[in-house]
Amino acid sequence: MEESNRQITEFLKQSYGINVSKFDDSFLIRSLQKSQIETLPSSEKVYSSSLEKNEIEGKAFLESLNISYTEFFRNSLTFAVLERIILPSICLKKGKSKQKEIRVWSAACAAGPEAYSLAILLEELINDGNDKLNYRIFGTDQKNSQVKEAQKGQYVAANLNNLNLRRVNQWFTNKDDKYIVNQELKRNIDFSVFDLFDEQLGCPPASIFGDFDLVVCANLLFYYKPEYQKMILEKMGNCIAKGGYLITGETERDIVLKHNYCEVYPQSAIFQKMGYW
Repeated sequence: MEESNRQITEFLKQSYGINVSKFDDSFLIRSLQKSQIETLPSSEKVYSSSLEKNEIEGKAFLESLNISYTEFFRNSLTFAVLERIILPSICLKKGKSKQKEIRVWSAACAAGPEAYSLAILLEELINDGNDKLNYRIFGTDQKNSQVKEAQKGQYVAANLNNLNLRRVNQWFTNKDDKYIVNQELKRNIDFSVFDLFDEQLGCPPASIFGDFDLVVCANLLFYYKPEYQKMILEKMGNCIAKGGYLITGETERDIVLKHNYCEVYPQSAIFQKMGYW
């Protein structure tokens, strides 16, 4: 990064207590360039000075680093493998054990579509002959505003493009151009604020002890430098139950494969720790 960008990084850390140096350099530079274009400064040096003088500009730039996009059933292959292979195998395993609860962590859940997608699959499986089982999904995001949106569970039609009509009719209520998640789907999901870089907490406090059968952290790793990718993967890995699964984004497969994980189904972005596969 150029000197002006380093100055910006140091200023944001000193003024807002936020270390943006953990982000991948190319992502950070693109974000800075985009902000400069939108505010029309004559140079990076001028933009750096603008950040230091204008608190609104500083907060706007930090907000631009929070990537919170997600959608229902975002990766069709991943969710197909989940629906037909992974979740049925977890149900079968739980059915033979004393522990009847399936535990899932949706890390970086944004406004909630990922967590609700997982709940739809689990509800359908449990209603299809697995009624002795139950489940609990813990959805977390570092932004309180995203957690509040997830708890509301209200979406526009475009958010539901990957859902078939049967699922839309079964799990949502259409009201005033909004699709509202039914309470039945919300009852086993706990949304809360959680920072994946918190050194004091290894898993969401609401989950008490982790031990997740499934951890989903999709399309987040590639925004960070390798050492921070490693931190996230280690934290999640420590929370996964023996034989459990980790799911990432399809473009993050190579990152995960470098950290003692193996992919359980080609191109699925569904992994297990080495030794469990």
